[in-house]
Amino acid sequence: MFSGTSDHSIDSKGRIVLPSRFREQLGETFIIAKGFKDCAQVLSLEEFDKLRENIKALPAKAALALQYSIISTAVEVSPNSQGRIPIPQKLRQIASLEKEAVVVGMDNRIEIWDKTKFEEMLTANEEVAQAALEMLSL
Repeated sequence: MFSGTSDHSIDSKGRIVLPSRFREQLGETFIIAKGFKDCAQVLSLEEFDKLRENIKALPAKAALALQYSIISTAVEVSPNSQGRIPIPQKLRQIASLEKEAVVVGMDNRIEIWDKTKFEEMLTANEEVAQAALEMLSL
């Protein structure tokens, strides 16, 4: 399970360091692809296979849309000796990733956000998050 948030820089070669606690859970090879929002996502090979199977189980039109949107952007990556992974240029464009990024643990996946977009998303979702907490009776 992935949790926590940390700030990172994207280097001139389009690489980012994933926290070591995340790399340990992911294994030596994993997938980076377009996220569900304006971000990139990182999934273990096992979680990516689950996602693919869930997508294939959808009605054909919906499945095809997600295959084009998410599956077609998926790339297998491995961290280098410094723990950096490459973010393909296309994914950097899709997620507006340039210099400052936020790496977010999201239970079964990791999201990589542009720092400003992440802060804007949190602000925009503040009321929804508060209502969700009330549903949990916390």
